[in-house]
Amino acid sequence: MYCIGELQKLLRFGIICRMRKNNQLRKIRIIRNFTKHAAGSVLIKWGDTWVLCTASVEEKVPPFLRDTGKGWVTAEYSMLPSSTGGGRKERDIKKLKMDARSSEIQRLIGRSLRAAVDMTKLGERQITIDCDVLQADGGTRCASITGGMIALEIAIKKLLKAKKLKENPIIYRVAAVSVGVCDGVPTLDLDYIHDSTAEVDLNVIMNVKEKEEFEKYLLARHKKLLDNNLTLVTNTSQKEGFVIQPKDGSYKITFSEKVFEEFFNIYLKEYSKKLLFS
Repeated sequence: MYCIGELQKLLRFGIICRMRKNNQLRKIRIIRNFTKHAAGSVLIKWGDTWVLCTASVEEKVPPFLRDTGKGWVTAEYSMLPSSTGGGRKERDIKKLKMDARSSEIQRLIGRSLRAAVDMTKLGERQITIDCDVLQADGGTRCASITGGMIALEIAIKKLLKAKKLKENPIIYRVAAVSVGVCDGVPTLDLDYIHDSTAEVDLNVIMNVKEKEEFEKYLLARHKKLLDNNLTLVTNTSQKEGFVIQPKDGSYKITFSEKVFEEFFNIYLKEYSKKLLFS
């Protein structure tokens, strides 16, 4: 295993290359009904990250929800001992406590999935989503949320079919993906190498309605910024291309042959570089 500093150097000098575009997802494969006994189950393969998500239904709720007519959705998250390349990971039971990372992740999964469900329509029952990471290569949170949502929906469809539910309690389906800035470049869906070397990263969790609203906001915001701050100025010192930059200098986008060449040099092999730029 490389340390973070070594990975950053390998990425910067092109020894490790990202084999997909910066705005491209890894290949995702979802296998439904992967296990026999769970009310809902999914094996989600997100690149080289594999997570088994199962949904279990109990006809009871936590004490704080008794006699309220409301249900509950919660989650548990765990990584198998050999799920990473850094040697065997000890099971939490051996330490008699859950590590802080797993605890934070399972709370995130639970909150994300609860936002998708009308608890009154669910009735006084609890659905637990268990997310077990079989193999990790970055993005285990996002794979768990996305796979967990599908497992949850499978379980609810079975409850509807058995007429234990009068109507579907799912409000909106949710999904998640990671984004970050790697070596100054905005990047979608970080694998382990990019996640561990990113300057900044976050997980975006969204449903269909929020996605549409967010897109409208971004379009309106960008239009406003351009309308208010875009001025065409001739610069005789710039020999080629053009630059987009607001008056406050908060960002600068350069379009030139040099920038174009530097961008593609990240991805091209030496022979291809010679053909294009020599």
